[in-house]
Amino acid sequence: MARYAQSERQLLADLLIAVGPDAPTLCEGWTARDLAAHLVMRERRPDAAAGILIGPLRRHSERVRTSLATRPYPELVDMVRAAPWWSLVSNPLADAAANTMEFFIHHEDVRRGRPGWRPRELPREQQEALWRRAKGVARLALRRVRAAVRVQAPGYGETTAGSGGAQVRLVGAPGELAIFLSGRQRAARVQVDGTPEMAAFLRSAKLGV
Repeated sequence: MARYAQSERQLLADLLIAVGPDAPTLCEGWTARDLAAHLVMRERRPDAAAGILIGPLRRHSERVRTSLATRPYPELVDMVRAAPWWSLVSNPLADAAANTMEFFIHHEDVRRGRPGWRPRELPREQQEALWRRAKGVARLALRRVRAAVRVQAPGYGETTAGSGGAQVRLVGAPGELAIFLSGRQRAARVQVDGTPEMAAFLRSAKLGV
């Protein structure tokens, strides 16, 4: 649902202002300022945003993000809060598909980057929207894992991923699974059932798409 992409965007912008530019996040080495610059680049600099996924463009992407991070922090947050209508990833047609999970995860990056956080109680409809996206992410994030991984969201459904072999289960709420599968395992409330070796591997592996 597009409204969850929009509501998480506003909650994230509010939190970025509340914690300040130097607050830690779950993104290794990034402060709140760095995360805001990343989001601005992703929406407003498609030439640089391609480097998020394409290795040879990564250096250009990092230069642009670093340059954006030098802007006044309130200005950066305002740019996060109000996406340009022409953005490839945030225009009205693309917003729900591209941003429902993106802004939820980055909101949690800031929330869970500090001690004392607790999981939020999300509306069922939002959990359903996250689950629809997490299923696709699971197949990508776990595609090279040498195990048959059952990803279960009780009350929402399950999917299978991995390349086959040992049986492993990941069990959690859709939002927690989304956080786990995006490579933030240490901050996700997800149960991992399997051999001790495989469970340890999944909790430390470099996941994400």
